[in-house]
Amino acid sequence: MTAEMVFSINQNGVAMIVLNRPKALNSLSHEMVRAIGEKLMKWKTDRNVSIVIIKGAGTKGFCAGGDIKTLYEARSSESAMRKAEGFFEVEYETDLSIYQFPKPIIAFLDGIVMGGGVGLTYGASHRIVTERTKWAMPEMNIGFFPDVGGAYFLNKAPGHLGRYLALTASVIQAPDVLYMNGADIFMESDTMQLFNEKVEHTDWSEGKIDEKLDQLIDEYRTQPSQVSKLASFQKEIDRHFAFVTVEAILESLDREGSDFCTKTKEQLLAKSPFSLKITLKQLIDGKNKTLKQCFETDLLLAKNFLRHGDFYEGVRSILIDRDHSPKYEYKHVSEVTGDTVDKFFNQVLNG
Repeated sequence: MTAEMVFSINQNGVAMIVLNRPKALNSLSHEMVRAIGEKLMKWKTDRNVSIVIIKGAGTKGFCAGGDIKTLYEARSSESAMRKAEGFFEVEYETDLSIYQFPKPIIAFLDGIVMGGGVGLTYGASHRIVTERTKWAMPEMNIGFFPDVGGAYFLNKAPGHLGRYLALTASVIQAPDVLYMNGADIFMESDTMQLFNEKVEHTDWSEGKIDEKLDQLIDEYRTQPSQVSKLASFQKEIDRHFAFVTVEAILESLDREGSDFCTKTKEQLLAKSPFSLKITLKQLIDGKNKTLKQCFETDLLLAKNFLRHGDFYEGVRSILIDRDHSPKYEYKHVSEVTGDTVDKFFNQVLNG
């Protein structure tokens, strides 16, 4: 059996984390996120480690997110539910440790970077996108919510762009990822490989590591050939997504009726009404929370979604049966009461 994770440290102080499930687009298992967290804990104080690189095996993507099909089994038994909850606990702890890591972490966001993959990269000190990057927080498509600290980092995007990306689950490319603060650096994928090799063959034991790394990055970085599409829609996004209820957002989009508004409304209406309401509250509340508090809220919400039918129906329709016709609990957002939403944020509910 091939190892799901590959770890190494070379003689120049470069530690490597490779997600090694290319046939599954490097989707994250419980064992993988735990192993990453344990390694980072050791490497924090390891004098043999100066820089960490995190990347995915294969050419299709860094990481497509968590292993959702395994989480789908959570309601089959109490032990399966505990295992699913344990996955989220360890995943969020690992994501938080990346933000707090005291040494440079270079994350290669090459190819597909979604959900849990975003969680592993957003907190890295040096985030590199390429012409192949396809970035998304797609959880709304399966009746879930944008977790892995989403309420923290989506609120770092310009204006109300974070709300738009969360609620529509839009897939974006490198120029937009840079624009919304999901990455720092653009390199062509071929150049990125050369940069990776250069980092590995550079002696990091002497000199100021951050300065040396920045100088090296400048030798390889370029600008994407296209400009951000989201930037051109920023005013429209801010105008419609400034509202604090999903109903008001939909009404605003309907009133204006541009091509952008029509498409956006269609995207929203395809989602679970319950997930839409939970996610908007999550993002509004998250503006005033610390990163740690956002992860704590994520864990509570994740546990409650594991006990809610919309998550299982969303996974069934998109990933299991693939009929893309989910039958969610509520037909329209107007049916989801504020009291129902608030309860989800207060305590773990009975399934």
